[in-house]
Amino acid sequence: MSVSRDAAMNIAKVLTEALPYIQRFSGKTVVVKFGGNAMVDEALQNSFARDIVLMKAVGMNPVVVHGGGPQIGKLLEQLNIKSEFVDGMRVTDSQTMDVVEMVLGGSVNKQIVHLINRNGGQAFGITGKDGNLIRAKKLSVSRKTPDMQSSEIIDIGHVGDVETVNTDVIDMLTSGNFIPVIAPIGVDAQGNSYNINADLVAGKVAEVLNAEKLMLLTNVSGLQDKQGKVLTGMSTQQVDGLIEDGTIYGGMLPKISCALNAVKSGVSSAHIIDGRVAHAVLLEIFTDAGVGTLITNSGSQKTAP
Repeated sequence: MSVSRDAAMNIAKVLTEALPYIQRFSGKTVVVKFGGNAMVDEALQNSFARDIVLMKAVGMNPVVVHGGGPQIGKLLEQLNIKSEFVDGMRVTDSQTMDVVEMVLGGSVNKQIVHLINRNGGQAFGITGKDGNLIRAKKLSVSRKTPDMQSSEIIDIGHVGDVETVNTDVIDMLTSGNFIPVIAPIGVDAQGNSYNINADLVAGKVAEVLNAEKLMLLTNVSGLQDKQGKVLTGMSTQQVDGLIEDGTIYGGMLPKISCALNAVKSGVSSAHIIDGRVAHAVLLEIFTDAGVGTLITNSGSQKTAP
């Protein structure tokens, strides 16, 4: 199919802008948390898969960690299993954990693997239980109200935190030219399974792999100030300040905390990007403007390498 001269020039401009980023990030690891609208919209699913395949094709090492909250909720509803939440986390009893494993480690994980493979990649789906990838521990949740003398410890069941990550499993896959797709399920020393927040898993995986980037796809345009303006080049100190003054609160707080911890632990940069935008991952990595919030230790604005 022929293209007009103007279209061809536009393609050349895009490739030229992308070239320094491709050169800079070749051989680097990028951990991408896949969730939100991008997981349920067919067009966005395919654009995400193509982004991941292209990253691998130009020499980067993408590692995908995925969520699946809406899919879990839908199956629980079909099975007439009631869902309860504490501070945004699903209370997970043994029956619910069985459903979580079925959805995250089964249908959702395999769907993402299929999407990437269908678009020309070589994806390999695993859960945190495979190869002892994620050693977990039970997550403790405490709550204190003004009329209480001390904090109350709340048992939310099989909800976990990451204790360790076995990088050998991921290294084996990436060195074999596979794209790891990780379901956020961990196991403790006694063999108990745990449902772990996907943002938390992505952040910890990025830390232990000493990743170049951690990218968290969201259903918002990025980190916003109190006037609703998207903030771009932010330092960890600036983000800490936004947490302290209440600009960052509620559901965005855990996500931002994962990004902050990753950057403070050696990940070069963290990105909160709008998963509702087609090819958001490529736009954030390979263009000067990007499509979200960039967090680094220096807080510099994004510029071409």
